[in-house]
Amino acid sequence: MNFNKWHPFSGKQAITIFCLGNACQSIMTKDELIEAVASKCACSKKQVDDCLSAVIDTITTALQKGDKVVLTGFGAFVVSDRKARQGVNPKTGEKIQIPAMKAPKFRAGKALKEAVR
Repeated sequence: MNFNKWHPFSGKQAITIFCLGNACQSIMTKDELIEAVASKCACSKKQVDDCLSAVIDTITTALQKGDKVVLTGFGAFVVSDRKARQGVNPKTGEKIQIPAMKAPKFRAGKALKEAVR
């Protein structure tokens, strides 16, 4: 069963912790990201929220057009083609055909990969 509990992180910031069985993972939500950025750049949460929303909208629009969005050192947002495939309806066990579709992907850049190691 998933449950959510708050964990203190670096003073007043908090990170959401999700656990399933013995495995727990911390997840920074959009609101937590906005709060962290606002405290680093001395901006209001509203200003950071507006900027983050604009960045997300711009990336989404570019991907809808089929463009690749590259943030040097951080990574690249790309659209990949997924082939049609056969699947199984989990409720009925019936075989179904899943159509080909496009899916967004993020490929981490070298600097991000090295920072996480």
